[in-house]
Order: sequence, then C-alpha cells, then structure tokens
Amino acid sequence: MDNELSKETAEFIAQLARLNKTMSELFSSGNVALFTQMNEEVKKMHDLQHGSSDKVLQAIDPECVVIYGNFDMIVKLLRTTEDGVIDTAAQKALNKFLHNIDEAVVNIAATLGLV
Repeated sequence: MDNELSKETAEFIAQLARLNKTMSELFSSGNVALFTQMNEEVKKMHDLQHGSSDKVLQAIDPECVVIYGNFDMIVKLLRTTEDGVIDTAAQKALNKFLHNIDEAVVNIAATLGLV
C-alpha cells in the first residue's frame, strides 16, 4: 500500500490495533465484559471505513465486512443468552465469530504491510 497514509487510514489502523489488543485480552482472560469495549472499537472502525473515499480503506472493505458482520452476530448471540450465561453451543458460536474476526484483522494487517 501507499507509504503516505491518510489521517483517516492512520486512525483506522490505530483502532484496528486496539481491537486486536482487546481480542487478545478476551482470549487470555475469558472476560466477556470486554465485548462492550470491542463493540465501541468496531463501531469506530466502521465509522472511519464505511463509505470512505480513501483508496486504502476501500481496498480492505471485504475484510471489514467480515469483522462487522461477525461482530453483529456476536451481539445478537449475547442478547439471546439467558442472564448472560453462555452455554456450550453459544461458546462454540462465539469462538467461530471471534476466529473470523481475528483472521480478518490479520488479513487487513497483511494488506497494509503491518505484518
């Protein structure tokens, strides 16, 4: 990608790094309260990227769609749990959604030359 990143792209990358850090904390701790923080991070990423005329942000749109869609599914799943109790089936689904998001984050980082 370009050596000169727009302010919008630089902010997106910073938000992507925050999301990655939060996911790492979630994987290591199992603290479901981190989903609230992830939600804020994903919303900020969406606000920066969705509909942007920035060519870099347009280029990563397919991977962003994966992040947004899978996180929407996480939110829907968590809303259906009874009293916040995550059973085995819900945990399996959460793990799959998180895996998809993690893979998209890595793909974006690779596209941007960050890894």
